[in-house]
Amino acid sequence: MARYYKKTLSNGLRVVCIPQAHLHACEISCYVGVGSRFESTDQSGISHFLEHMLFRGTVDFPSSLELEQAFEALGGGANAATDSETTCYFSRFHPEQMSAGMALFASMLQRPLLDDIEIERRIILEEAQEDFNEQGIEINPDSQMARLLWPGTSLAQPTIGNLEVLASMDAQSLRDYHKRFYTPHNCVVAVAGKAEPEAVFAAAEDHFCNWQGPVSRNVAKLGDVTAGEKSIWVKDSASQLTVQLAFPLPGRGSDHDLNLRILRRLLSGGVTSRLMLRLRETLGLTYNIEANLTMLDETGALVVDFMVSPENLTEAMQEVFKIFVDLRNDTILPDEFNRVIRNYLYDLDFSQDHPDEMVTRYGWGEIVNFVRDMEVDRQAIMAVTASELTASARECLDPEECRLVVVGPYRRADQKKTELLLQDFAQSVR
Repeated sequence: MARYYKKTLSNGLRVVCIPQAHLHACEISCYVGVGSRFESTDQSGISHFLEHMLFRGTVDFPSSLELEQAFEALGGGANAATDSETTCYFSRFHPEQMSAGMALFASMLQRPLLDDIEIERRIILEEAQEDFNEQGIEINPDSQMARLLWPGTSLAQPTIGNLEVLASMDAQSLRDYHKRFYTPHNCVVAVAGKAEPEAVFAAAEDHFCNWQGPVSRNVAKLGDVTAGEKSIWVKDSASQLTVQLAFPLPGRGSDHDLNLRILRRLLSGGVTSRLMLRLRETLGLTYNIEANLTMLDETGALVVDFMVSPENLTEAMQEVFKIFVDLRNDTILPDEFNRVIRNYLYDLDFSQDHPDEMVTRYGWGEIVNFVRDMEVDRQAIMAVTASELTASARECLDPEECRLVVVGPYRRADQKKTELLLQDFAQSVR
């Protein structure tokens, strides 16, 4: 099992290293504890906007081209992602260039120029337009589902932001936001692959030791989530319907956390998992159907996502609802249970060949205060029973709380039938 080493520098920066001596690359990820849930309404999209701006150049590499050339010279390529709770900057490097790669990230995080804002604004607005059709109607099912699950909260705002706010974002707002959240106490640098802990810690000291910032940060509290609509239907001219079905869940670290991760695999862990086996392999109703977990600090969701022809909508929904009724009410048979558990354990082993998975497990885990040690995970998975999974399904996957989003050329008659199916499903609790 991969070992995890951690050091906290005098300025509060946390540095983690997961050595994988058998590999021929190292992965560096820098996690900043800020995302869309930290934004007020008049800041909607600023976390993602700032992420983009850090690639426009730094004091040491004054243009985006010079910065990218510096990454490529080390065998890397700069990339980043923003979600509701974190912003992550990451790249793969040749092991000999680990320290130099860390220096590039140190320059980006500490000394961004935040220039060329108008060019980046145009790029972000183009990206944001992908969520709308030609009539200006929002067709992104993820954004629609977030509004159903967490209405009236910051989690209901799309990560990419509000178009009007993005159009008026200015450099001073970005500088203020950077100063507030981009501090060593609110950052984790994680390195996995062919790298030694002492070398990683020494490089971090060299490149980050002068970084200063406030000790505390404002934690974004979700607050009360008021009950809202159970479904959203959005008319669009696509050839198929995009369907999302979701159940609100407790947040990370609840008593059901591991069981929900296993249940997700039982539903959507390959062709023989329940959703794929029934809707694709047996009935041919869809090309692909997935169940994914979103696990946040104090809330979460299990979301089923698939595409289907309009004429097959009601049949597909009947089958999905039946799968969840069976999951709540029936015993999980030994063959299925053992297969899912075995494959989960195999995936733990496989992850040790992927440094990106290691920095996610330990780096992201550190920034959100949810480090899941691999050996602890292994022992916990082996101790789970089928009856415990059923109990978690009954308690967490509540049909009365189910939410539905349908985007595409739906038919009014099918909408009425599907809404009745949703009502019947809500009444299936026993």
